[in-house]
Amino acid sequence: MADHLQSGAGPAVLAFGGNALLPDPFRPEEQEQRADQLAQAVLMLLQRSSGLVLVHGNGPQVGMILLRVEETRERLPAEPLDMLVAETQGSVGYLLSRALRNALRKHSSHIEVASLLTQVVVDPADRAFAQPTKPVGPFYAAKTAEFLSTKRGWDMVEEQGRGWRRVVPSPAPRRVVELEVIRQAVRFGGVVIAGGGGGVPVSEGEDGFDGVEAVVDKDRTAALIAKELHASSLVILTGVSHVSRAFGTPSAERIARVSSARARELIEAGEFPRGSMRPKMEAACDYVEARKQPAVITDMGHLRAALVGDDGTWIVP
Repeated sequence: MADHLQSGAGPAVLAFGGNALLPDPFRPEEQEQRADQLAQAVLMLLQRSSGLVLVHGNGPQVGMILLRVEETRERLPAEPLDMLVAETQGSVGYLLSRALRNALRKHSSHIEVASLLTQVVVDPADRAFAQPTKPVGPFYAAKTAEFLSTKRGWDMVEEQGRGWRRVVPSPAPRRVVELEVIRQAVRFGGVVIAGGGGGVPVSEGEDGFDGVEAVVDKDRTAALIAKELHASSLVILTGVSHVSRAFGTPSAERIARVSSARARELIEAGEFPRGSMRPKMEAACDYVEARKQPAVITDMGHLRAALVGDDGTWIVP
């Protein structure tokens, strides 16, 4: 199979982190510029696919909200995580849909764009609830961390040299509640912003849905959507142009193309960090093995070259 995206081969799914939108230090005008840059990437993908789903991260955005929560914690009750995910789906979705509509208008395109509040069902019995690992929010001094652990029941972990931070469960996504709405929109070539922040985590019971205090990995949700939509490709944007073996060492080597089976072996060997490239590689493998279609991991600046096989890391059947 060629290492490039086949034109007109069905819908595509694009996943990218919240850091792609939120500069540090935060400047609203630069966030809008980054949304415009992402819109150009979307236009590139639309030339090679029929319909597109964007799944964005929200880590920095939720972090900003949690900082505001800490400033008012003596006066206002803290909102649960599912509400924070929903809030950032709205704010980031608005920025992206506006930037996309403006970019499409410049190209005289009549493609429809919609941002969809998306719930994702998780299993309360998922082992992730017994072992919270996903860091959220700001760093705290030891005394404050102890207070929050006792008062709020938070799980706290220390990061050497930075302080203590809350960790929450990151269960696997089981089902996208609004999947049929997404399917109908992309069927006619539209662009849907969905599954933001991995989706609003909910549990499903006899009486309906309930919000869950957790964060779902957005790359896993993107892979789930791509599988369910029978997408022709999964594109994951990150902070580097490609995946490397021995990353960060003098012997670092680009992985240009790798089978999903070999990628699984590298994952099991501990080649990729859990908090960085591992979930992206796992999500790509999940999609490739289910759909027998390729996935690519790259960054915004190298997307054009990656789409024709000249850069990025391609995971193939």
